[in-house]
Amino acid sequence: MTNNELLLSISNMMDEKLDASLKLMENDIKSINNAIESLEKKVTSIELTLENETNHGIKIIAEGHLDLSRKLDEALKVENEKEMLLLRVNHLENELRKVKERISQIA
Repeated sequence: MTNNELLLSISNMMDEKLDASLKLMENDIKSINNAIESLEKKVTSIELTLENETNHGIKIIAEGHLDLSRKLDEALKVENEKEMLLLRVNHLENELRKVKERISQIA
């Protein structure tokens, strides 16, 4: 066998191995592309769920908390008015006691 024939034979063997490697790589790339497409579908599904369900639910809960906060503010307002009335009653009771003492001293 001559050097040219040997080189040609080696070249053919390398071409065959390269072709086999390329086919394996193409199969791997197709597999990776399929996996990426599957992931994209899952991400889209998750995004839609977040947008349509989760975010809407959070908004509803936040609105409920806002109503609770308003009710609490109203309850506290009534409680503050109650405290003020208790202070006024206490003051008036003291004034009445003083008036009774003066009347008892005069009479």
